[in-house]
Amino acid sequence: MFGFGSMLKDYLEYHKISQSDFAKELGITQKHINNILNENADISEDLMIAISLITDIDINLITFVETKKKLYNYLNSRFSNEKKINEFLNSFYIKEMEKMNWITLNDKTSYLQNAYDLLKYLNVRDFNIFEKYSREKIFFKKYDDTDLKKVFLWIKRCDILMQNQNVSNYNSSNIDFLLNDLIKERTKPFNKASLIKIFNKHGLYLVIEEALKGTKVRGCTKVIGNNPAVYMTCYLKEKSSFYFALYHELGHVKSDYNRAKSKVIIDGDDTLEKRADLFAVNQMIDEKTYKLILENFDDKEKICIKRNIPLCFLYSRLAHDKIIKYTDKLYLESREKINYHD
Repeated sequence: MFGFGSMLKDYLEYHKISQSDFAKELGITQKHINNILNENADISEDLMIAISLITDIDINLITFVETKKKLYNYLNSRFSNEKKINEFLNSFYIKEMEKMNWITLNDKTSYLQNAYDLLKYLNVRDFNIFEKYSREKIFFKKYDDTDLKKVFLWIKRCDILMQNQNVSNYNSSNIDFLLNDLIKERTKPFNKASLIKIFNKHGLYLVIEEALKGTKVRGCTKVIGNNPAVYMTCYLKEKSSFYFALYHELGHVKSDYNRAKSKVIIDGDDTLEKRADLFAVNQMIDEKTYKLILENFDDKEKICIKRNIPLCFLYSRLAHDKIIKYTDKLYLESREKINYHD
């Protein structure tokens, strides 16, 4: 496949510009320009910019054509035929992503265009660096049945949605104000838009988005600029489970902010995860209140109402601690289902 070199060659011939003069204008040797024009050398980013400035050819066109050429060479050097290439691209679940409106495939019949659209979605330069980058970027204690590629694709989807949010400036004290607002919010019917507004008000991004089927993750924490970002999947269908996972991620924001500047925290080491779990438990019902409830069991619901603790939080905790059973009427009647699409 031809790259921009052949197009540039036609441009120079049409405008009667000699290769030697053009090479001097670019500050490169005549041999170098000859290699570019005859597709024997790639064009560096610096040269793309220089060519665009001198010729007034759109830099986006140069980049597009050169990227397509590199993609073609990469795919056809790595795979023996088009079927193998399509199998490789489908390993990124592009059909599923298209159905979920995550990605736009501008020409489904062209594997080259599909590869280009996929790289734009992944926001990486080429496929060679994808695996290394994803493993370095995600702080994840990988389990055998977890598809890290699906996790990464979901994170990139959340990154795109995050860009639509306007957040305030963030400092470490914001987390406490956010937690106070959540005490009031959690007693209301689940409302995704309202939660996002509260997070944004205190300088945090919050994205709640479906994941690809089989993506075994509840949520993750990262830092964008100076602003923490919490991403949540839609797997958890009950309020108590969702808030536990949400508070867990906020525990990472509070304790692991600096680590999250360079890593996406999904599943850290045991120390990090136990600390985040303990934070979540105490935010849902603090230990002092929980002790008070156990000592005044007949008044448990009055105590919860007074302290803005949803009853589903209480009965989930009691069932977890085996004080009641998950089959008990109190637990079953307290459950609150949530709808992410309202």
